Amino acid sequence: MTKILLMGNPNVGKSVIFSRLTGVHVVVSNYPGTTVSYTRGFMKLGEETAEVIDVPGTYTLEPTSEAEKIALQMLNTGDIVVNVVNATNLERNLYLTLQLLERGIPVVVALNIWDDTKHLGINIDLDKLRQLLGVPV
Repeated sequence: MTKILLMGNPNVGKSVIFSRLTGVHVVVSNYPGTTVSYTRGFMKLGEETAEVIDVPGTYTLEPTSEAEKIALQMLNTGDIVVNVVNATNLERNLYLTLQLLERGIPVVVALNIWDDTKHLGINIDLDKLRQLLGVPV
């Protein structure tokens, strides 16, 4: 069974995406640190069932908090990371993305909070971002 890890900075919407993918309700709050342990659920990918894990938010793979330690431990258990990124704050969020890529981990970047980019006048060149990162965005 494929194991998908949802990883990203705190408060980028990982738990909302997790709930939508798995149908498992999790506590979603508008402040960092809501998910301090991980939550598991399952989803269908064609004929296959995949396990989805909502990993605690982390800014770095160099842990300084309990949530970040859990996130780092979980990293070694997954087959692929869906790196949930706040599209309105790419600079801060892509730090974790680059750390994941440096470790050679299969990554897909999911830009979240996309609707706010228009209101803030932020234009993201998706093709350029895909090219620079070398992973699906």
